[in-house]
Amino acid sequence: MGILRYNFRSLALGRYVDITVIYPTDNIAFFTDAETEARIKFKPDKKDYYPYTPGMKFQTLYLMHGGSEDDTGPGRFTNIESYVQKHHLMVVTPDVSLSFGLDTEYGLSYEIFLAEELPAVMQSLFASSPKREDNFIAGYAMGANIALGTAIRHPDLYSVCVDISGGIGMTLDTQTLVDELNGDHFPVRMPLYNASFGKAEDLPGSSKDLYACAKYFKKKGVPLPKYYLICGSEEFIRYRVERDVQRLQELNYDVDYILAEGYDHNYDMWDYYLKYTVDELLPLKNKPIYPGE
Repeated sequence: MGILRYNFRSLALGRYVDITVIYPTDNIAFFTDAETEARIKFKPDKKDYYPYTPGMKFQTLYLMHGGSEDDTGPGRFTNIESYVQKHHLMVVTPDVSLSFGLDTEYGLSYEIFLAEELPAVMQSLFASSPKREDNFIAGYAMGANIALGTAIRHPDLYSVCVDISGGIGMTLDTQTLVDELNGDHFPVRMPLYNASFGKAEDLPGSSKDLYACAKYFKKKGVPLPKYYLICGSEEFIRYRVERDVQRLQELNYDVDYILAEGYDHNYDMWDYYLKYTVDELLPLKNKPIYPGE
C-alpha cells in the first residue's frame, strides 16, 4: 500500500489541514516485459499485476474518522489498509475535527470543505476517479454521522453511503436534535456540539435539518445514493440509528439496515464492518481504471 499524509491550505477552512490518502499500489507494476520482471528483486508472489499508466484512476472511499480522532484514526485503529488493497480501492480521510461536517456557527466551513473543495483537490492532484459511480462515503461514530449528512445534502457526489454507529449529531429526527440543542447535556460535555449546529430554533427547515434536505432531494427527483445504516445491538445510540432508517424508509429512499448482534460502540464493531463494507456493500470494480474505460 501507498500511504500519504497531505497537508494543504484549505480556502474553505482558512487554514492548513491534513488528509491521509491510502493508495492500493501493491499490485501495480512498472515492468512491462518478462525480461524486466525476471530481474525484479523480492517480487511478491502474486499473480495479477496492473501497469502504472499516466491517467489511471481509482475508485475512492471517503472515510470519515470518529470523534476525538484526526485523519490518522482509521489507519491506526482499524485494518482498513489491508481491507482495501485487494479491491484496488483508494481511501481518503480528511481531518474534520469535531465539526460534524457542518458549516459551523464558529466560522469554519466544513460542509463546503467536504462537498466542494476536497473532491476538487482529490480529483485534480490525486488519482481519484471523478465519476459518481466510483465515489463512496462512509464513517464510524461521529464520522458515520458526517457521512450520512454529507450524502443526504450532496447526493450528486456519491453512489453509496455507509453509516456505522452514527447516532449522535446529524439526524433525520429533527425534533430530537432540537431537544438536544435545547438541553444541558451537550453544552456541558461537548460545547462544540451546539457551536457547530447553532440555535435550536434555527434548525427546522435549514441545511442542518436532514429530514427537510432528504425530502427536498427526493421530491426533486435527482439520483440518490444507496444507504446502509449499521448499528450494534448493544449500542446506546441504537434507537437513534433505527429512527433515521425509519425516516429514510418513509421517504422511499433505498436504505438497508444491518443490526450487528452482540456488538457495542467500539473498534471491534467498526473494524469488522469496515471490512464488510468493502468486501460486500460497495459496488467495486476490483481493478484500477484506465484512460478510456
